Amino acid sequence: MKKLSLTFVLMLAFTLVLAGCNELGGGDGAEADPEEVSMLTGGTGGTYFPLGGEIAEVMSKNSEKSVSAQASGASVENIQTLQDGDADLAFTQTDIASYAVEGKLMFEDSAADNVQAIGTLYPETIQIVVLKDSDIKSVEDLKGKKVSIGDVGSGTAENAKQILEVHGISTDDIEVQNLPFDESAELLQDGDLDAAFITSGAPTGAIEGLAALKPVRIVPIEDDKAKELSEKYPYYAQDTIPSGTYQLEEEVNTVAVLAMLVARKDLSEDAVYNLTKAFFDNVGNIKHAKGEKISAENALNGVGIDLHPGAEKYYKEKGLK
Repeated sequence: MKKLSLTFVLMLAFTLVLAGCNELGGGDGAEADPEEVSMLTGGTGGTYFPLGGEIAEVMSKNSEKSVSAQASGASVENIQTLQDGDADLAFTQTDIASYAVEGKLMFEDSAADNVQAIGTLYPETIQIVVLKDSDIKSVEDLKGKKVSIGDVGSGTAENAKQILEVHGISTDDIEVQNLPFDESAELLQDGDLDAAFITSGAPTGAIEGLAALKPVRIVPIEDDKAKELSEKYPYYAQDTIPSGTYQLEEEVNTVAVLAMLVARKDLSEDAVYNLTKAFFDNVGNIKHAKGEKISAENALNGVGIDLHPGAEKYYKEKGLK
């Protein structure tokens, strides 16, 4: 009788463990279909956070899911969190997504196999910000200066290193500061920082806040260097910051990568299809300035990684794939 009881207990425990794994999406072939969906955005001073809040609201209103936007350390951290299964959707840069899936650079020891694309959104402009009266007129002038290149491991930091590289400079030639956008703006305002790299949709909140207090300039990236950069790193494209942005008197030539929305691979096809449809079919309700640049028709441009089957189903229905 004791043996029978022990056998029963062990079988019951094994069954509960299996049930727990399936509920968490941990079993082979298991697909998660949560009612409450978490979306990682970025820091509060960038574009991801306010835009992500609007996208989450649109998805929630037009699907049966409750989507919540969360502030985060942006691209690299978002990919890692998604890979760990601790969030469902995330903003990231196209270059960072490619590094992650291919196991390159900051993902060399931790390639991501649980991340797939929903679609690209808008250009992520690389903005090298200085105060208007700064003596920094070109990228080469950054030598010997105190420069924020973004958080450690961030997409902005990699952009900064690559842009410095094509100008014959390395991080050894500058006093590197690894700061989020808001803190970079505060230190620029106080005169404790000479320049800051900010990769974000323009206009960016942190720069707008700074420009309201002190006049700023954006250091240009000349056409020949932009072409050299895009030849070596194909995910870059030439971009322009229009005059009037941040009270700039003239437009500024620079480069950009693309912002994109990604999902956990193990989210169900139905869940991602419904969220993708809810967003792109109602993108006109996005009030953020970047909403004008977002459309289903452009969402496959520069994706660079595999689409989630749910997103792919949506694009095929729309005749876009």
